[in-house]
Amino acid sequence: MHKIKKIAVTSGEPAGIGPELIVKIAQQNFQDQLIYIGDPSLLTAAADSLNLPLKIVPFNTRNILASSSGEIFVETIQLNEEVITGQLNPANARYVLDTLEHACQGCLDNSYDAMVTPPVHKGIINQAGIPFTGHTEFLQQQTQSSEVVMMLATEQLRVALVTTHLALKDVSSAITKQKLRNILAILIADLQDVFAIQRPRILVCGLNPHAGESGHMGMEEIDIISPVLDEFSAQNVDIIGPLPADTLFTEKYLKDCDAVLAMYHDQGLPVLKYSGFGKAVNITLGLPIIRTSVDHGTALDIAGSGKADSGSLLVAIEYASKLAHQRKASTRN
Repeated sequence: MHKIKKIAVTSGEPAGIGPELIVKIAQQNFQDQLIYIGDPSLLTAAADSLNLPLKIVPFNTRNILASSSGEIFVETIQLNEEVITGQLNPANARYVLDTLEHACQGCLDNSYDAMVTPPVHKGIINQAGIPFTGHTEFLQQQTQSSEVVMMLATEQLRVALVTTHLALKDVSSAITKQKLRNILAILIADLQDVFAIQRPRILVCGLNPHAGESGHMGMEEIDIISPVLDEFSAQNVDIIGPLPADTLFTEKYLKDCDAVLAMYHDQGLPVLKYSGFGKAVNITLGLPIIRTSVDHGTALDIAGSGKADSGSLLVAIEYASKLAHQRKASTRN
């Protein structure tokens, strides 16, 4: 018998495309219960703009129902100021973080089974005087997780990152043996426990062009990456690398691959987004909760126009639902 899972969906940047994406998503039936975390006025305004039906239903923990077309369950968090679509307002930065904190805490105390995050605008949050580098780092802090891993996935490809939102000049010094050990341990554990892949095959990028070319273009592969990969190989982990990133992303390597580990943000993600932009999902590994997100930004330039594609948010919700149903019991919970 299907057990309904409770999937919390935050509102994202209130002036961006998040609210209209949620309204579009709410026009279909789901096997699980979608619970919007935010101000319902954003959804009613978006529904009116799109000329789509939407019934707001207060979330009740004693009444767990699958979401039906044209309705959405809501946990209300009020905006600080009225929103003008397409116009950022630092007064609402705290609201954005309040929705994330509420969803995260709800997952921690089992009020929700997973959380899904539409895009936020990092710049306006920082402009409001609140240090913020991204969802991944924020949720790591909220859950007091020692290490987390950002991974983006499509049907054909999964790419995880050793470093995330970090200036390129700081990447090399951030990649230490212990950092790489921690990232690989989380990636392997979650591929097994969350994705149910018993013995995942992982390809690892080198940091430098041509994977350092035997030390002629950098020593990180020789001094840091290869020794750590040898440690995991000795534990019977199916791991290959370091490989040159410019040839790793080819059919020869990817056909039998379960995940690629890239050293930095723009090494692996451009390839994944080129192959599946709008159909990719961002998954945070290493958390005691399930969190997925879209693969795009706030798109302020088209907010309110009705042109926003809800494909990535739909995939993020479907992933969250799938992972919530198949995840093994974990000591992290």
